[in-house]
Amino acid sequence: MQRPLRWLWLAAAIVVLDLATKYAASAWLSYGRPVEVLPFFNLTLLHNTGAAFSFLAGHPGWQRWFFATVAVGASIGLTIWMSRLKRDETLMAVSLAMIIGGALGNLYDRLVHGYVVDFLSFHAAGWYYPAFNVADIGITLGAAGLIWESVIGERRRARQRS
Repeated sequence: MQRPLRWLWLAAAIVVLDLATKYAASAWLSYGRPVEVLPFFNLTLLHNTGAAFSFLAGHPGWQRWFFATVAVGASIGLTIWMSRLKRDETLMAVSLAMIIGGALGNLYDRLVHGYVVDFLSFHAAGWYYPAFNVADIGITLGAAGLIWESVIGERRRARQRS
């Protein structure tokens, strides 16, 4: 096994944290009833049958299997990509692991429940950001890391070549 795959522990940690927080939210919160934590942050248990921002949530159920297939394919593809990284591409490996962990956390929900459990809800001045979960945080931070690496990492590699 190559060194970049050692970061798969991070994917596993995200899955465990995601499932634990979703379990706690499902056990302690009433569906759709916000619990104010801060003036701009609520814990609100919601079930999302779609993707990000409830994309395709209103469809009759085919999207469950579509998004599950996408999550499996993405996780396999990203793991293969990670296995081909060089030892010094740490940010890329961490970013891929975070996306894999998030994808697998939400995949579990889709396969077991038929929906993704969301419970983190931010709002300001009557505007509410769609509820999300720890898996979504992993995916978002991983994507941000990939973007950062593609911009900053390429500059660094160009300087090293010259």
